[in-house]
Amino acid sequence: MKKPFSFARVGLNPVRLTLMASVLAAAFAQPVLAQNKTLTIAMTAADIPRTLGQPDQGFEGNRFTGIPMYDALTQWDLSKADAASVVIPGVALSWAVDATDKTKWIFKLRPDVKFHDGSTFNADAVVWNVQKVLDKAAPHFDASQVGVTASRMPTLRSAKKIDDMTVELTTSEPDSFLPINLTNLFMASPAKWEQKLKAVPATVTDPAERAKQAWTAFAADASGTGPFKMARFVPRERLELVANKDYWDPKRVPKIDRVVMIPMPEANARTAALLSGQVDWIEAPAPDAMPQIKQRGFTIYSNAQPHVWPWQLSFAEGSPWLDKRVRQAANLCVDRAGLKSLLGDMMDIPKGTFPPGHPWFGNPTFDIKYDPAAAKKLMTEAGYSAAKPMKTKVQISASGSGQMQPLPMNEFVQQSLKQCFFDVQFDVIEWNTMFNSWRLGAKDPAANGATATNVSFSAMDPFFAMVRFSSTKAFPPVSNNWGYFGSAELDQLVANARTNFDEKGRDEALAKLHAKIVDEAAFVWIAHDVGPRAIAAKVKGVVALMEATMLFDRLTTLNEINKLRMN
Repeated sequence: MKKPFSFARVGLNPVRLTLMASVLAAAFAQPVLAQNKTLTIAMTAADIPRTLGQPDQGFEGNRFTGIPMYDALTQWDLSKADAASVVIPGVALSWAVDATDKTKWIFKLRPDVKFHDGSTFNADAVVWNVQKVLDKAAPHFDASQVGVTASRMPTLRSAKKIDDMTVELTTSEPDSFLPINLTNLFMASPAKWEQKLKAVPATVTDPAERAKQAWTAFAADASGTGPFKMARFVPRERLELVANKDYWDPKRVPKIDRVVMIPMPEANARTAALLSGQVDWIEAPAPDAMPQIKQRGFTIYSNAQPHVWPWQLSFAEGSPWLDKRVRQAANLCVDRAGLKSLLGDMMDIPKGTFPPGHPWFGNPTFDIKYDPAAAKKLMTEAGYSAAKPMKTKVQISASGSGQMQPLPMNEFVQQSLKQCFFDVQFDVIEWNTMFNSWRLGAKDPAANGATATNVSFSAMDPFFAMVRFSSTKAFPPVSNNWGYFGSAELDQLVANARTNFDEKGRDEALAKLHAKIVDEAAFVWIAHDVGPRAIAAKVKGVVALMEATMLFDRLTTLNEINKLRMN
């Protein structure tokens, strides 16, 4: 098996915390739940993330409806407190790239894995799940799942069965990132989907429409191989999962009976629900309510994590951000220390996508800091002044996965930039709409004239952190290079890293790529999230891996709630 991808080298060691927990949720739970071990969580999302196998809502979807119900071929190890997070076998036992053709990978599958409906996981299931997002000729192809999947593994082209427990995956080019990217391809049950297809009325004759209705039915009665099974699903209201006591990994068989998830996009509403006992756990509590939350006996946990809160800038023709002096000035004019104070210290101040000392930080010559005098000088050189400010529109959301506190944060940045001759206007749209249009790009009508977008992102691996934002191959609609930031030089830096299967050589290439991105000021780097969550004092035994676990650390992917116990 290839050596697991490790964060030990980058100083991102997980931290084990004992969270105190329980079962309050009387206002939300069904009567039978009162007798069970139930955890009720208020999410920042406005709707339940999609449940059909490839979630939307960003990584909040992965945390809440992806990893709990489904497995991928590879997965992140979120179980240890004394070791770094690594990519480990999921429902694949091992993998290796072909020594002579590095576009081909062989994956050996885990035997004796069952879907929730009782059907067998095997090579046919892997091929089927690759086809659902890549093969338009497949009867079960679902265009609605392509955007949130293919953009996260853009080089994967096909899957071929070798035998029942072996598959061959083929990429468009040598790609050392593939095992990392495959953590995002979740295995849904082909047998369950076929059952739903057979139930579609015979009067529906169009194959595409029949497939669409089958996927809709599947989403309401989902079947994966994960440690939790769907029990009840009410769109925009609640999702209830129950323990899969037959889960293939004995160490991760849940000890808790049921998890209830409720969408609550407004921070004050989440806080009120926690304080009133309606929920046990909330994401992103309101900053000004944190003293009251602590005073009432709840615990607030946070820690640095690889999650970036930026403005992603447009490099399309006519964008006011094409002048590098303007981009650098914006980075020098954000009072991040003041913003951190506003958030009750619940953020870290960035120097780029990675912190200094990280092996991928490199040696950028541009120092991101607060220096409004230098920013004004740059803006004056670029032809701007208080009488002639640079005008820009930024698309932002009112809430959403990993978006922290987007309205007050963006308003603070707007005022901070005003002193440096920036006239910032906002286009506030619903989070999932903004996230889905991320792949459409700054030139698309969905941008509504915006020349920057505020979509936070995970930076746990090379592709997520840099490649999808700096490669011309990731231009819309392929992936998330919304602003069309790219050049021949950047493409070569990406290729140097992607095609390097030596860890040290890859690190060196990635450090050069990051330095270039910082020097070009491709983003306005505003904050690094620390993932605050507030938890009732009765909940016990949850392992929270605070660092190097992507966004999953806030819930420990629900996989670690298998360690939760009730008083």
